[in-house]
Amino acid sequence: MLVEVRYFASLTDKTRLARESIEIDPSIDVHELWRRLTERHPELATISYRPLVACDREYADWKRSLAGVREVAFLPPVSGG
Repeated sequence: MLVEVRYFASLTDKTRLARESIEIDPSIDVHELWRRLTERHPELATISYRPLVACDREYADWKRSLAGVREVAFLPPVSGG
């Protein structure tokens, strides 16, 4: 299954990509996708926070199955002030 992965802000800086398409097994979850992405982009392993994740534009848990998901977005935490 092909999934579109989107990166935002500092994650774009780390990967040097705003998006990429990745072939995955639909039985994996967000956590496993992130593990694979850190192998593909070792710079992601250097961040000091756990990104927020959205699947098909809805916030999701890291245990969320990717079956049927077309887009996964990783976002740094939002701060305000």
